[in-house]
Amino acid sequence: MQLRIHHRTIYLYSRPVDLGPHRLMLRPRESPDMRLLSFAVSTSPPSLFGWSQDVYGNSVARALPMWTADSLMIDCEIRVDNLALANPTLNIAAEATSYPFRYTDTEWNDLGHLTQPLYADPHGELRAWAQAFVAAYPTGTLALLLDLNAGVADAVAYQSRHGDGTQTPLETLRRGWGSCRDFAVLMAEAARQLGFGARLVSGYLYLPDLDPGLDAGPADATMPATGATHAWIEIYLPGAGWVAFDPTHRSYGGANLIPVAVARGIADLPPVEGSFTGTTGDYIGMHVGVTVSAPAAQHGMIRRT
Repeated sequence: MQLRIHHRTIYLYSRPVDLGPHRLMLRPRESPDMRLLSFAVSTSPPSLFGWSQDVYGNSVARALPMWTADSLMIDCEIRVDNLALANPTLNIAAEATSYPFRYTDTEWNDLGHLTQPLYADPHGELRAWAQAFVAAYPTGTLALLLDLNAGVADAVAYQSRHGDGTQTPLETLRRGWGSCRDFAVLMAEAARQLGFGARLVSGYLYLPDLDPGLDAGPADATMPATGATHAWIEIYLPGAGWVAFDPTHRSYGGANLIPVAVARGIADLPPVEGSFTGTTGDYIGMHVGVTVSAPAAQHGMIRRT
């Protein structure tokens, strides 16, 4: 399915300020299931751009605005072809189809901290919650992860939150509500408590069933859809590789998911971050908009998360 994504971020200031360098993670990650057809990013005022890859292989741009301004607009246009299937059949290695299993020494070394919890669990509360999903020893690996994926959604009510920051896994469990990034962090940490290698993913979510105009318009019409960025996780399974799990929607596999960046922690995945020189009162606020469009036969909508 081909999708067009328009992602725009605007920072507003009360007077012209000196704009510092901004770090952008907006370019989707390519894979056998995800082809990047085109990508373009620009800013107003114009910026000097430099590109690099971080330790996870994410494409990172450094944008340095060329002059002072009372606003900064970062505009990104993306076209991708998502070939991933929903609920795919996974070629999990025979030795890993039942849990518990052991990663090979090479896999264990390469996964490193991705198998280690990032948040404190001083009384073993999160570990006990995760262990409760293990129905027996041994048990099916995929069945366990699907139960955990659904269990997060059962334990936590979805609540959109547009402010900065992410709840800790224990905060999410105790409060019983969270945004997509809170869902993702909770599942990643629970999976690590069970010994799995897990990483956080940021990107976009495509939901065609939410488009009220699904059957409207001529065959070549292009329908806009409004949405936002999304967060989910990937778990490493020998033989199958990195498998996407989206606890917010109880789904697995990469269908309708457009990954942009991966990391151990959600704090390392902001699409845009930067600085300016001025006083606290100079900053007015930020506006973010994401739209998705597709041919009428494909078009859909992104859910705000």
